[in-house]
Amino acid sequence: MSSLYDPAHAPAGDVGAALMMIDSRLRTIHVREGETDPEQQELSDQFVASLGPEGARDMLDGACTLIYMFMTWLRKAHEEHEKDVVEYVVPHLVATMRMMPVSIRPETIPTMAGLVIAAATGLSPSLWRGQFGEWAKVEMNPLEATAFLLAEHINRITDDPDFATRLISEALSRADAE
Repeated sequence: MSSLYDPAHAPAGDVGAALMMIDSRLRTIHVREGETDPEQQELSDQFVASLGPEGARDMLDGACTLIYMFMTWLRKAHEEHEKDVVEYVVPHLVATMRMMPVSIRPETIPTMAGLVIAAATGLSPSLWRGQFGEWAKVEMNPLEATAFLLAEHINRITDDPDFATRLISEALSRADAE
């Protein structure tokens, strides 16, 4: 029997826009050695504002789809080494988020960990989160950070700074071809 939170029931959202935001953040962090670029942040903020409510919702669902896809890849990679992805990825993610108290409020961390655990167990992060009501504005930075940190984690594991972006881009290309 299929779960109500099965990814097949979830909207994919605008994965391309969400990936563009994450890739832009990855490139900014690496080029500027950990510093964020205020001009780049302003451009990102303007882009998100231009989407309107429906476009923003699509990008939010797209970010959840990224989290699902990243965790699926990580789960498979960990299973190849007979390791539990939740045991290895979630503590790292939570510890990293706790070091970012200015942009990640502590009360949002359990929700973000829940999204990752839902994805790791084959559930849709957006449907899992939806059971608790509408997204709060305070959850937007942590959601972006979750997708970013998972991408960065994948890039570090593979020792390839573009692997996570390429992984998703190739999956999108295959989906378009079908």
